[in-house]
Amino acid sequence: MAKSDAILERLLRLHPKKIDLSLDRVLHLLDRLGRPHEKLPPVVHVAGTNGKGSSIAFMRAMLEAAGYRAHVYTSPHLVRFNERIRLAGELISEAALSALLEDCETANRGDSITYFEITTAAAFKAFAETPADIVLLECGLGGRYDATTVVAHPALTAITPVSMDHMQFLGDTLAEIAGEKAAIQKPGVVSVIGAQTDIPLRVIEDEASARGASLHRMDVEWTASREAEHLVFDGVRRFPLPGLPGPHQIANAGLAIACIDKLDEFKVGDDAIAQGLRHVDWPARVQRLTSGPLIDALPGGWELWLDGGHNAAAGETLAAVAADWAEAPLHLVFGMLDSKEPAAFLRPLVARIEALHAIAIPGEDASLSADAAAAAAKNLGIVATPAEDVGAALAAISANATAPGRILICGSLYLAGQVLADNA
Repeated sequence: MAKSDAILERLLRLHPKKIDLSLDRVLHLLDRLGRPHEKLPPVVHVAGTNGKGSSIAFMRAMLEAAGYRAHVYTSPHLVRFNERIRLAGELISEAALSALLEDCETANRGDSITYFEITTAAAFKAFAETPADIVLLECGLGGRYDATTVVAHPALTAITPVSMDHMQFLGDTLAEIAGEKAAIQKPGVVSVIGAQTDIPLRVIEDEASARGASLHRMDVEWTASREAEHLVFDGVRRFPLPGLPGPHQIANAGLAIACIDKLDEFKVGDDAIAQGLRHVDWPARVQRLTSGPLIDALPGGWELWLDGGHNAAAGETLAAVAADWAEAPLHLVFGMLDSKEPAAFLRPLVARIEALHAIAIPGEDASLSADAAAAAAKNLGIVATPAEDVGAALAAISANATAPGRILICGSLYLAGQVLADNA
C-alpha cells in the first residue's frame, strides 16, 4: 500500500458520513492552512450532472495547446487518488501527495471532516503553492454546499447538463437539483450553460438573475453542432470532431470552447482549440480498450468498450452511441452502486442490447449484488444473467454468442476504475 493510501484510509474515518454537505468544516480547515483558496490563479468552476469531467478535459487540452499551465481538480478517481489533482499539467506525485495529506491531517487536528472536504482543502493548498496560469475546478456534488464552492470569486462558472442524480442529497425533483447546482453562480461572473431541458434552464436563469451573474447559454448565445466530419461552433467556426467518441461530446466540447471564449485574459486561438479537441484524454468515457489481459482473453473479432456513466441521462447518451453500433450485437457487462437507479439507466438501452451479464462491483460494499442487478434488467425485458466477475462475464458472452460483437462494461465509475486497474 502506498503511503498516501494509508493516510486516505485514516481520513475516511474522520466523519461518520461519506457525504455531508456543508461549508463550515472545510472553511475552518482552510483558515488553519492559511486560506489557500483565496490565493489561486483564475478559477473556472464547473458544476452539472453529466459531462463535467469531459468538458474540463477539453478545456485543459485547449489551454495547454496554447501554452498555458493548468491546475485541475476532478473526482472521483478511477485507479489512483493522484488522478484527482493535476499540478501545472502533471498528476501530483506520490511523495508530494503524501506530504500534502499529512499537512492537512495535522492542521485538521482530528476534527470531524469528510474525505472530500479535506482532500479538496489539500488540492487548494497544492494549487496555491505551485505556479500555474489557471485552475479548472470540478464540483464534487451539487454546488451550493460543495466544498469547492468556497472559491468566492471565480473567473468563470459553467454548468453542464443537469439531470436526476444524487437525489438523496440534492432533492427529489429536477428543479431542486438544478437549484443546488445553479448556486455556484457568482455576482458579475459569466456563467456558461450547457444544453439543458426546460426546468433546469429556467431554474439556472432565475438563480443567475438573483445573483447578478450573466448567462452565456447553449442554443441562445452560442451553438455547437456536428456537420459531416466537423464540429461547427456558432455556425461559422469549423473544428475537427472531438477525440472522445459519442454524439454527446459535441455539446461537451462546445461548452469548453464557449468557456475558452469567455476567458478574456487567455489567448487561445482556433488552432489550439482544434489541437485540444483532437488530443483530449479522459478515460472511461466511451473508451475502447485495445490491449491488456481482458482483450487477450477475448476471441478475435470482438470489441471491448468501457463507460462510467451511472444515471438516466448517461443511459440515454450510451443509447445514442449504440445507435451507431447497430451493425453488430451489443452485450453489456453491468454493475452499479445500490444508491443508483438501475432501471432508469438501463431503460434507454433496452432496444439496443442483445444480452446483459450482471456483476457486483469488486471491493464495493455499496454495490448491487449480481442477482439484484440482473433482476433489475430482467424487469425491463432484457435477457440478463448474473456473473461472478468481469472475466467470467466476458468468457460467457464470447462462448455463447453466434458471432463476434461489441461488449460494453458500464454502470459505475467505480467499476470502470476496477476494470482499468485489472486490465493494466
